[in-house]
Amino acid sequence: MAMEPYRLTIHELQEKLRQGELTAADAADSIFGRIAAVDERTKSFITVMRETAMVEARKADEAIRSGKGGPLTGIPLAIKDILCTKGVRTTCGSRILQNFIPPYDATVVRKLKDQGAVIVGKTNMDEFAMGSSTETSYYGITKNPWDLERIPGGSSGGSAAAVAADECMASLGSDTGGSIRQPAALCGIVGMKPTYGRVSRYGLIAFASSLDQIGPFTKDVEDCALLLSAIAGYDPMESTSVPIEVPDYRSFVGKDIRGWKIGVPREYFIEGIDPEVLAAVEKSIGVLESLGAERVDITLPHTEYCLAVYYIIAPAEASSNLARYDGVKYGYRSPEAGDLIEMYRKSRSEGFGAEVKRRIMLGTYVLSSGYYDAYYKKASQVRTLIKRDFEEAFRRCDVILTPTSPTPAFRIGEKTDDPLQMYLSDIFTISANLAGIPGISLPCGFSGDGLPIGVQLLAWHFQEGKLIQAASALERNAEIKKRRPAL
Repeated sequence: MAMEPYRLTIHELQEKLRQGELTAADAADSIFGRIAAVDERTKSFITVMRETAMVEARKADEAIRSGKGGPLTGIPLAIKDILCTKGVRTTCGSRILQNFIPPYDATVVRKLKDQGAVIVGKTNMDEFAMGSSTETSYYGITKNPWDLERIPGGSSGGSAAAVAADECMASLGSDTGGSIRQPAALCGIVGMKPTYGRVSRYGLIAFASSLDQIGPFTKDVEDCALLLSAIAGYDPMESTSVPIEVPDYRSFVGKDIRGWKIGVPREYFIEGIDPEVLAAVEKSIGVLESLGAERVDITLPHTEYCLAVYYIIAPAEASSNLARYDGVKYGYRSPEAGDLIEMYRKSRSEGFGAEVKRRIMLGTYVLSSGYYDAYYKKASQVRTLIKRDFEEAFRRCDVILTPTSPTPAFRIGEKTDDPLQMYLSDIFTISANLAGIPGISLPCGFSGDGLPIGVQLLAWHFQEGKLIQAASALERNAEIKKRRPAL
């Protein structure tokens, strides 16, 4: 029996489209069949775009026939519902934006379209990307395809679950404190947060502007390189975008890492990590050593402050970014409001969910008069020290290796009543956002319950190529049994 097209990676589908073994319409059709079969259970999507996607797929087939196809022509991709899509509603997982239809495409979406990609839908997420489990979405909880009783991670849980469940070839997410890498780890796929400034954030609905970054979820490292090449690059529309040339990330796949130094920070191998996670991560270090890399023990002394710094800076920026949802120009407006102040109050209290309100209040507090210096300013100073730790460490090593998440996926509802426990799920991913450095998570094994475990690699600014090189070496030599979620 031939393999179902939805099971293919991007580079496998590219080959079949080139050879004429499959058409883009076949591939899209296969994906929509798959969505129809499993999305009831995974709830990966908020909006499925079948009609427009089939039109795009047929256009892609014409482009391929006339020899005009690019690397992504005809490839079915999904987009986290935090990225603006022209003419297609973009909700951010929130009630407040349930009817918002953007008049323009985010830069990354435009780039994918320009390269002939077929956008199949908008994926579910924690409301305004605030969460580690995709349980705070107004549109329902996304389930982990490996075990439907468990969370897929967050906040880009829908994007991760869609790739793991073969409901798209790959997807885009956003990562403010681990929201790509942590769900990638918990869903057994590859996820990358590029360097801050590497990928344009124009059209990304802001959560915390000094931390947010857009990146790919893929089935393997080669696809990650491919998709990163497609979305990276300078954008004059976006003030934090950096004008540095984009290498062909695919050229790093399969390269040797002999003589590399792999930094292992002792602060990341702490009590409270699941022993199965620790064992799988240690095994990954062994694999890299067997390829001629050297383990170097390093220290990142300010790691203990990362969580506190993050939960001051991110809510502060969120409270200021989310002030625009006031019921005036767009978004939800309470029908009950008598006067202006009441309209603001009711629209916001009815439109936002509990976690978003919690963070707006935290953020408003740390920015308020008399507290700004004690909290936000102090956190920004400690953030500089965290970045310096990495700068020091990368003088001694090529990449840093850590667990991505302290545990495999936890059960739905297990941490919803304990925000602090929930926040601790991002303990290993937050530092990369604070320092602005790139990170990748890739599968490195399974727990006794058959749940995926991820390992994280970090590199210095704009060294995504190194991450691809090390990750692809690990992926090719780790001998992890290929398993798929039994949906």
